Amino acid sequence: MELQSLAFFIGNSIPFKYTCDGENVSPPLAWDSPPPGTVSFALLMEDPDAPKETFTHWVVYDLPANLRHLPEGMIKQTHLPHGGVQGMNDFGELGFSGPCPPHGTHRYFFKLYALDQFLGLPPRASKTELLAAMKGHVLEAVELMGRYAREGAVDFS
Repeated sequence: MELQSLAFFIGNSIPFKYTCDGENVSPPLAWDSPPPGTVSFALLMEDPDAPKETFTHWVVYDLPANLRHLPEGMIKQTHLPHGGVQGMNDFGELGFSGPCPPHGTHRYFFKLYALDQFLGLPPRASKTELLAAMKGHVLEAVELMGRYAREGAVDFS
């Protein structure tokens, strides 16, 4: 399984449009070749370089197994048009909130999980609830990393 975006290449800068300084819309994501037995997907976007602990920017789960992409600018509502449910991010918001580092260059990891079942979590679940529900059900996981630094921010790294 591979996860990619038409908006940026692995390890490169995430375009301004997809950040808190730009339009703050989710980038397009696409994946292929899920393992046999995949029933659903879950997606997390995290910043491990946040000052206190890993900061979660996006929580999505119960994406159907036949889905192979999320288009740019996913709507901020609990249920997605082609299936899937969105949870709460660490900004306290539903859906995607883009990179917004307080200083320096941060890495942002989009992590896609192929699961052997639907999780059935209610809308607005947290990353902690998602990880607990996924335990023992992950068939494969892949990630895509992009970087972002705010203009004029001090780099302490």
